Amino acid sequence: QVQLVESGGGLVQPGGSLRLSCAAAGFSLGGYVIAWFRQAPGKEREKVSCISSGDGSTYYADSVKGRFTISRENAKNTFYLQMKNLKPEDTAVYYCATERLALSCGLYVAREYHNWGQGAQVTVSS
Repeated sequence: QVQLVESGGGLVQPGGSLRLSCAAAGFSLGGYVIAWFRQAPGKEREKVSCISSGDGSTYYADSVKGRFTISRENAKNTFYLQMKNLKPEDTAVYYCATERLALSCGLYVAREYHNWGQGAQVTVSS
């Protein structure tokens, strides 16, 4: 059974840091695009960051460049989103996702992913 299990969300003050984890079970992440999306209340799900399966190139949304870092740990079949200098506008439910996609991960939108984590609430507030 293919499953993605997220952990690491929570409440943090502006300027703080959090790290989200996404552990894959029932399949190997090798050959998959890995991605993080987020969805704030009343807004569409947006892509935050991803790693392409072929060349390992990364994509970051303009709103998080320089503050968020995506990474993977193959030995643990897990990937991460390190978030620093968090802002109130980063408040959202964060979802990890994977899919077998051949092209640069920056080209794909949410509907093209079929494996999703359960979501992790990130709240940035003083």
